[in-house]
Amino acid sequence: MPEAGFAFCYRFRVRWSEVDPQNVVFNARYLDYGDLGLTEYWRAVDFRNPNAAGPMDFHVAHAEVDYKKPIKPDELIDIWCRTERFGTTSMTILMEIHGAGDARDDLRAIIREVHVHVDLDTHRPKPLPQSVRERFTAFDARADIVRRGDLSL
Repeated sequence: MPEAGFAFCYRFRVRWSEVDPQNVVFNARYLDYGDLGLTEYWRAVDFRNPNAAGPMDFHVAHAEVDYKKPIKPDELIDIWCRTERFGTTSMTILMEIHGAGDARDDLRAIIREVHVHVDLDTHRPKPLPQSVRERFTAFDARADIVRRGDLSL
């Protein structure tokens, strides 16, 4: 379980195809997991619907992974997501990958990604709307945690 400040968690099971010959999740898959968590986090925030900001496009400008402990095949994994900071045209998403459950010491990796709001015609950054900032800030301040994914296990 992550430190305080996370209002979103997505749970999934590691598939055999994600494991390398050393019987651990291949390092490049961690960014796949980050993308999965981010996609579900953004879906939960629901900032792209017609009543919110509408269609928006982002490019990843920076991604980093800090590996802590290996992930094994068939494990249940929780990925916790929140917006760490806003820039003029960007938002930094913090994701923590943990073994599923309540063990506070089961941190597997920390992922940070900077997503830049862009105009797809020019591929130039454009300002992040205030309504998007407000929507993410309000979501991340929730007292109740939104849990998605394979929760039946």
